[in-house]
Amino acid sequence: MSPQVRLTVNGKPATIEAGDDDTLLDVLRGPLGLLAAKDGCQPEGYCGCCTVLVDGHARVACSQPAHKFDGKEVITLEGFDGPTREAFALAFASSGASQCGFCSPGIIVKAAALLERNPAPSRPQIAQALAGNLCRCTGYVKVIDAVATAARLLAGEEQPELDFSGRIGSRTPKYEAFELALGEKPFIDDLSVDGMLFGALRFADHPRAVVTRIDTTHAQAIEGVVRVVLAPDVLGRRAVGCIYDDWPVLVGEGETTCYVGDVLACVAATTRDAARRGAAAVEVEYEVLQPVTDPHAALAPEAPQVHPGEGNLLKTYTIDRGNADDALATSAHVVTETFSTQFIEHAFLEPEAALACPEGDGMRVFSGGQGIWDDRRQIALVLGLPEDKVRVTLVSNGGAFGAKEDLGVNGQAALLAQLTGSPVKVTLTRAESIRMHAKRHPLTMSYTLGCDQSGKLTALKADIVGDTGAYSSVGDKVLQRACGHCASAYEVPNVWAQARAVFTNNPPCGAMRGFGSNQANFAMEGCLDRLAEKVGIDGWDIRFLNALDVGGVFATGQVLGEGVGLKQCLSALKGYYKGARYAGIACAAKNTGVGNGLPEHGRASIEVFDDGSIKVRHSWTEMGQGVHTVLQQIACEELASAGVELKNVSVSVDTERDFQSGQTTASRGTFLGGLAVKEACDKLRAELNGSSLVELAGREFTAEITFDITQPMDDPNLQRSHICYGWGAQVVLLDDAGRLAKVIAAHDVGRVMNRNLLEGQIEGAVHMGLGHSLTEELVVEDGHITTPTLKSQGIIPAKGMPEVHCIFIEEPQPEGPYGAKGVGEIGLIPTAAAVASASYRFDGKWRTRLPMKDTAAAKAAHPRAVRKPGAASS
Repeated sequence: MSPQVRLTVNGKPATIEAGDDDTLLDVLRGPLGLLAAKDGCQPEGYCGCCTVLVDGHARVACSQPAHKFDGKEVITLEGFDGPTREAFALAFASSGASQCGFCSPGIIVKAAALLERNPAPSRPQIAQALAGNLCRCTGYVKVIDAVATAARLLAGEEQPELDFSGRIGSRTPKYEAFELALGEKPFIDDLSVDGMLFGALRFADHPRAVVTRIDTTHAQAIEGVVRVVLAPDVLGRRAVGCIYDDWPVLVGEGETTCYVGDVLACVAATTRDAARRGAAAVEVEYEVLQPVTDPHAALAPEAPQVHPGEGNLLKTYTIDRGNADDALATSAHVVTETFSTQFIEHAFLEPEAALACPEGDGMRVFSGGQGIWDDRRQIALVLGLPEDKVRVTLVSNGGAFGAKEDLGVNGQAALLAQLTGSPVKVTLTRAESIRMHAKRHPLTMSYTLGCDQSGKLTALKADIVGDTGAYSSVGDKVLQRACGHCASAYEVPNVWAQARAVFTNNPPCGAMRGFGSNQANFAMEGCLDRLAEKVGIDGWDIRFLNALDVGGVFATGQVLGEGVGLKQCLSALKGYYKGARYAGIACAAKNTGVGNGLPEHGRASIEVFDDGSIKVRHSWTEMGQGVHTVLQQIACEELASAGVELKNVSVSVDTERDFQSGQTTASRGTFLGGLAVKEACDKLRAELNGSSLVELAGREFTAEITFDITQPMDDPNLQRSHICYGWGAQVVLLDDAGRLAKVIAAHDVGRVMNRNLLEGQIEGAVHMGLGHSLTEELVVEDGHITTPTLKSQGIIPAKGMPEVHCIFIEEPQPEGPYGAKGVGEIGLIPTAAAVASASYRFDGKWRTRLPMKDTAAAKAAHPRAVRKPGAASS
């Protein structure tokens, strides 16, 4: 029998059996069923998602054994008094402080402890108090706003008036805002069903090694282990993928591992602990091979092949427009430079999880993936089932930023459920999450850029090589995007660009916010700054001179139509840039829609119920960005005359409707989803004819919109590579010590749909962009990850964030809903170049590598990150 731990939890005595390895968090979430505290990084204790009060002090619950808390009084967010819970729920809802919401409960507990000590803290004091709490979505701006608002509410000030109108352009609170703040909205690891087993994975020990023997004897003997699954047990196809079916759910004996995140065995057991002990007990023997880790070396003819018989070159994209060589030869000024960027860990705060439940002769999977119809297709292939026998239900996730486009643990969970006949939940630890999922591509970019005597650009040559890692993921399209966006937001009449995605035995690289365009932007903008100095003009002048406008030609050759607000963005920033001593500026363009010849679909429906409420069904993953809320608002806007109110509109994403529209990527959820919901509302309104909405109860109005108007980049008759683009520019200001002082972000969004959500997207993107610029790096050596923790990623904490000021330009996009265009990714694209430009003005050093850890800005934003062993600086 396990030793007993005596606690007082939320005012009630509790005696619980706890094993030696059980933490306080295990006890709270397990036998006590208190789920507000989240497991974001156990046992690191770094993210703060599991913060609780222990004897009145804020403590993380995941980093110490439960028995160390024997006799203590513990208060979780569930145990807070009503007025405190209400104050924080209102504050977070009105401020827009919960995006994915995974971090919110821990932040509220920490903030409540602060307000007990200091009822009226300043913003710097709040930021300091939140030093142990990460938020990957918000950039902390709205979190600090919310804590300040909660302080005023608890002091007796009047409640904020929340706008529940649901109309376009309002600050309507986020869908499920109150539940997200208080930890009542369940994530996948919060779900439980009768008879549920727990799954765990055994990963490869070497990035490249022949698996000669897998022995499950000891694993199967562990008490509680129900089944150990190996590659031969898979009934369907083992290798699947978003684009190419090359990523195996299991690697078997006689096969060669491709990276350290390869899965060799899956274990199902009656408890999570037994499953993990079972996975650890699987013994593996190898013939270890030298890994291929340098993408340039991998291109050599004699290089070992990561995937034998296929070569190490996944894909090449080329743009050849005009005559770049001749134009450069006659240019007044030319710069040539090579830029490089790093691996980046997404660091979403909810580690991957999946719950798979057998249903009759099929399977139902609860997924947090970014494309549940793609999940369904791949799961069906793995299980050897027709797609109509697999149902996938979205559980809005705790952040994704691109890494949850791949199948992840959904495949292993479904496989275990199929072979055991029982529901199985698989949840990765933080270390496993970092080990398994795809990263941001490191790119090496050799640029030559020319201009005439006035600074007008003449030609660009760009050679881009991307380390796409062990498997394809969506690396093909990331390098396509880097190639297509090689000239950023500027008109260049002659362009030659080549981008190559190269296999290595490093972690797979795939989608991450910006999707290759931010890396290319860093190179293009850096060259532009150097040209400006040669010409004798400043950074704003050269950008305004070359900024794309209506009728301009994008790098791909697309002639731009209406909806280009870049010069308006620059004009809004002119005074900030020219009036500051240490200011950097950069622009950005980001496609809305996948484009490049692929059809785009938006599908949605409106279902009417007996009480007059409606359900919006759509196809986009809610991962903190607010797509549920925006589509809910469109329904309210369109059906206001029918009496539809925000409180009567629910939202669902489930493959029970055939609404396949691809991954939630390419900044297109609001654009395509919004158009589809709007059309479904049109159909409903056409049936009303003055009748009451309830008379349509039981009816469902379905809409599909399609754009098939783009062409591949190599099409000699290319007219349009993407439906449209978002446009933006940012100024980064440093103080007299070179520290980050302020970021002013001006973005053409077409139409402000929800101001709270929009500000939060830009503020959060700026935070991620600053990390990319200065402090974040996943370090990989010889195929092994040497920074395997959240703490080692270099994420800038709340106290390291500068003020962020958002300016929104509304230059309507004719095709978009109400004129809107995508903004989910563009907010981080200009940031690195603007930081590099500002740092050059401060210390006179041109920088060509990210992260720029040698800058004063980096040292001030996150001092520990720049001292991290093994992390390179520029």
